[in-house]
Amino acid sequence: MSYEPDKAELMLMAHSSRLIDYRPTRPSYGSYVHRPDTRDRGHRRWLLGVVVVALSLILAGCGSDLPQSSLNPKSAEALQIDQLWRLVLYLAIAVFIVVEVALVVAIFRFRRRKDDDKPEPKQTHGNTTLEIVWSIIPALILVVITVPTMQTLFDLSSPAEGNVNRVNVTGHQWWWEFEYPDIVDAEGRPLTTANELHIPVGVTTELRMTSADVIHSFWVPPLAGKRDLVPGHETFIKITPDPDRAGEEIPGQCAEFCWLSHADMRMLVFLETETDFDAWAQGQLQPAVVPADGPAASGFEIFTAICSTCHQAMVAAPDGGVSIIGVSLAPDLTHFGSRTTLGARVLDNTAEHLAQWLDNPSSVKPMAPELNDFDTGRILGMPDYGLDADEIAELVALLEGWT
Repeated sequence: MSYEPDKAELMLMAHSSRLIDYRPTRPSYGSYVHRPDTRDRGHRRWLLGVVVVALSLILAGCGSDLPQSSLNPKSAEALQIDQLWRLVLYLAIAVFIVVEVALVVAIFRFRRRKDDDKPEPKQTHGNTTLEIVWSIIPALILVVITVPTMQTLFDLSSPAEGNVNRVNVTGHQWWWEFEYPDIVDAEGRPLTTANELHIPVGVTTELRMTSADVIHSFWVPPLAGKRDLVPGHETFIKITPDPDRAGEEIPGQCAEFCWLSHADMRMLVFLETETDFDAWAQGQLQPAVVPADGPAASGFEIFTAICSTCHQAMVAAPDGGVSIIGVSLAPDLTHFGSRTTLGARVLDNTAEHLAQWLDNPSSVKPMAPELNDFDTGRILGMPDYGLDADEIAELVALLEGWT
């Protein structure tokens, strides 16, 4: 015999079930305090910081007044490259805007709506007109880019004509040699210098370039594009500086990894008026003077005994005779004192820096003199000759006086 609850018991059970709620409950409004998740707030701040830093770096990279910026052309050739780049940039921006606008319109106009009971949108199989249009437009864009690109390439690779200043450039580990074959002294010796290139404005300078050891790359962004220097091969590049750029000094560097001191294989290009350039060239053709007495005279003895093993200098003796001392395995030092930098623009050319260099060269610029091979003529750095303070001071007096 089963038990059947009466009506009163059923009502009591129903009332009890409403009172019992097994779901988790929140405190009443008066006792509940909302605490936001600080982790979310920190994440948002971190993301905002990343965005701000990224935008700052992007905007900083857009500056055109930087010393090695390709966006600040200072020669006719660099201007051609810049104009071609801007053409491609503007076309790319236009294509980006059109595509993104079309994408946004398609997303919002053809999105699925709440009252749309169809499982998929209307299917279109082919549109001849549209296909022809979007085939012709990219073809026209390619033509607009290709024609000026080819014209620029042909212009930059064509031989220089007319009044041309020629310079032979040789890349060494890790310095630059500049020889002016058309500027010679009374004996027919061409002007030769290192790491600092002087060229006249308004005149085309043609650089004939090669390497003495490994592949290097000549790059002075405001003046021209990059050009590799390959051993046993000759490459060319033209530079016609703007006439209003006279007096500027433009840094450059090797842009092809060439081992240990690649980052310190730098150069400096001086843009000068033709008058200033001619005066500089005539001064460089003069021999350095052999000092007759004092610390510099003692420094000359050290130079002939040690430095001439790799370096060369054209000197005039007190009796007026001119001779070449040393060999040309390292930078020519005839007019070392007239250069603004040393060590391929690693340091400013001051007496203090030169003393530091002579005391321990590899501490200033990473080099590998222990691998020097005099039989093949490959020099990978200046050794530490263990010079004492007096010897260093005497060499400094000699070299800084050779202006």
